[in-house]
Amino acid sequence: MNIDRIVFAFAGSMVLISIVLSLAVSPWWLVLTGFVGANLLQSAFTGFCPLAWLLARLGVKHGSAFPA
Repeated sequence: MNIDRIVFAFAGSMVLISIVLSLAVSPWWLVLTGFVGANLLQSAFTGFCPLAWLLARLGVKHGSAFPA
């Protein structure tokens, strides 16, 4: 897997987990969904994603969405 696929899978997982937690535990878990969405939106414009940066530092292969 490359950085792009890991970032997208992680973001999707966080959204689904936060929805389940908001239904089962507290609606405040939707804040996590908002944070993930805001991070995806800013990374679309800036090209910077903290998770992509961390994965690059760990030596994961680059994709086309988050270049080196």
